[in-house]
Amino acid sequence: MTKKKDLSPELKAECEAAKRLFTQKKNALGLTQAKVAEAADISPAGVAMYLNGTNPLNAKFAVVLSRLLQEPVDRFSPRLAAELAQMRGAQVKSAEGSGSTAAEKVLEMLRKHGGKSLDATAQDKIARAVADSLSEASTPSAPASQAPIMVAPGHGDISIPQYDIRAAMGHGQVPAEYSEVIRNVVIREEVLREKGVTYTSAQALSMITGWGQSMEGTINDKDPVIVDRGVNDYQGEGVYVVTWHGDLLIKRVQRQDEEHVWLISDNRNYEKQSARIEDLTIHAKVLLVWNAKKV
Repeated sequence: MTKKKDLSPELKAECEAAKRLFTQKKNALGLTQAKVAEAADISPAGVAMYLNGTNPLNAKFAVVLSRLLQEPVDRFSPRLAAELAQMRGAQVKSAEGSGSTAAEKVLEMLRKHGGKSLDATAQDKIARAVADSLSEASTPSAPASQAPIMVAPGHGDISIPQYDIRAAMGHGQVPAEYSEVIRNVVIREEVLREKGVTYTSAQALSMITGWGQSMEGTINDKDPVIVDRGVNDYQGEGVYVVTWHGDLLIKRVQRQDEEHVWLISDNRNYEKQSARIEDLTIHAKVLLVWNAKKV
């Protein structure tokens, strides 16, 4: 019997990202592999083969998993997100039945040549921009000035999307003063390297907006912050996004003993607090603060 060929590192990374999301959210959402199997109309063993990297993810399974996890497909597979965006774009084009637009030509070029010169992330961004353009074209009342400006990441770029903190908190409560300042950013990977920033994977990077005054001096109110969602447990002293007794916090976390950690506010007007490790949910680790200062 011929041995099944191992997946490429890229396809394996997609499976690992999907499994990581499933593991992080299954308890809060009441999910099991059996429930995913039922929704996808496959066996539980089939689900395990996707999540364990035996079989590559496909578009059908990705759509089901995205719906159940309440996460966009590009959180675990930019490749399939691009494929699905292309399919949506093709459907819009067919429905319009009109002459070829510039956006349609770009989409056609992407279908034919995208895989040769663009990575999956770049294809995803271009496909989304094209799909958005086609959708807007079918709505005459939308002013041209409202069309979004999309920047497709090139070679060496990382697309960092907004982190949906509300979803991450599960039953928690986002503070009233929380305000999303930057929704996504494209950054050169070399910039992160120059700043000594390390992360679990590019797909795990996200943007959030700091809130409140407790971390003032390090993270000021409304400062954009890059976080690593791949870090979900204590990995040494650092600044983390956590939930503690229903409160969403950005705190410096430091080990106190085997069962406790200190939650430290860099603003000295706030007292540090002792927290049981088992009462703490770590959503992400803060990597970089994008301080915006008025000049």
